[in-house]
Amino acid sequence: METYGFVLLFAIPFFLILILTEYFYQWKIGEKFSPSMDSISSLSSGLTNAIKDILGLSMSIISYGYMVRHLSLFHIESSIFSFIITFLVLDFQGYWTHRFQHRINILWNNHIIHHSSEEFNLACALRQSISSFINLFTFFLLPCALLGVETKVIATVAPLHLFAQFWYHTRYIKKMGWLENIIVTPAHHRVHHAINPVYMDKNFSQIFIFWDKWFGTFQEELASVPPVYGVSRPVRTWNPIKINFQHLLLLVNDAFRTKNIADKLTIWFRPTGWRPADVTEKYPLEKIVDVNDYKKFNPPADTRLITWSWIQFVFILLNTMFFFGNVAKIGSPFIFFYGFYAFISIYAYTELMDRNRKAIYWESIRLVFVLLFLQQTNSWFGLDRLISQGTVIIISFSLISWLGCLYFSLRTPPHLYQESKKLSSLRFN
Repeated sequence: METYGFVLLFAIPFFLILILTEYFYQWKIGEKFSPSMDSISSLSSGLTNAIKDILGLSMSIISYGYMVRHLSLFHIESSIFSFIITFLVLDFQGYWTHRFQHRINILWNNHIIHHSSEEFNLACALRQSISSFINLFTFFLLPCALLGVETKVIATVAPLHLFAQFWYHTRYIKKMGWLENIIVTPAHHRVHHAINPVYMDKNFSQIFIFWDKWFGTFQEELASVPPVYGVSRPVRTWNPIKINFQHLLLLVNDAFRTKNIADKLTIWFRPTGWRPADVTEKYPLEKIVDVNDYKKFNPPADTRLITWSWIQFVFILLNTMFFFGNVAKIGSPFIFFYGFYAFISIYAYTELMDRNRKAIYWESIRLVFVLLFLQQTNSWFGLDRLISQGTVIIISFSLISWLGCLYFSLRTPPHLYQESKKLSSLRFN
């Protein structure tokens, strides 16, 4: 946990530099494929995922360590060979896990966040799940376990394998010649994120594209079919925490509402998007029919709200960087208190981005938490050791944030608030 937090201290600035580079390139050539609200939502999603990983809020039914101890036939010392084998096996596991997530209803909930942006840019690569609490596919690492590859090699290679999937989330790198036959390129991954019928459920590979070619799921990007991005049932919210559990809530509601007992039991394992016939008729959902004729989600927001949202994100980002660098010192249970604070903060300001007046309720929870926590501890997770008057800064920002949220909530025109409620009803009722 401490080591991963240390790695994130370097990885996050690196990702942000690349995202800003792409943004300024777009600005220079006059394109707008990274709107502020979408970018803040993506970046906030990345923070929630990193915090969840640091908190260790997941488990494996069969851990890799267990498989190594009980199934290994050999023992491979840590070497370049063991790292190469591990990378290939992780990529094989990634292909099948990814494919199952797209094809099985309950597993789609763990992946919908990554496809939820209606743009395609480096920021959307950070839309990663917080709704996966059980790792079902550790058994795909069986080849490594049989060879006796050490657990620490897996732990080292896994973040590198994940980070190596960042760079190809861009529109601005076109076809890459002979590399198109070996690795996943931006052209391949643009296909994967597209909702055009010809592109749906293709190119599941994560690093090496030959898995798709071997298992029949490869699709080349076609010059005649520009990719359209998002999901066929639009999420219609900037709130990444809502998006993470949106599909699961739909499944729960459908299972409860259907009269067919068999459907109640099998809906979870049906193909992604399947719904019982009686529920579909009574509770229809918005679905994109023509990918070239639909309106992207973009509630009106003036410069003040956009600026305010960026300030909120930057403050939580800086707070979280401090958290990552001091995980061991903060310790349990205080790391979970910080996780609660960060998640409530992100929920509050992204609800405000949705123009939902109820954001003030979540902002109030954040303020009360800060005040109660400081009443009990007299210090904001030891921040005063790094910054003089750090605790005072936290209190001041929390109060200003509450007042700002109240201001923007009251300024939300009634028709926008009603539209927000309508969209929420479409997604969550």
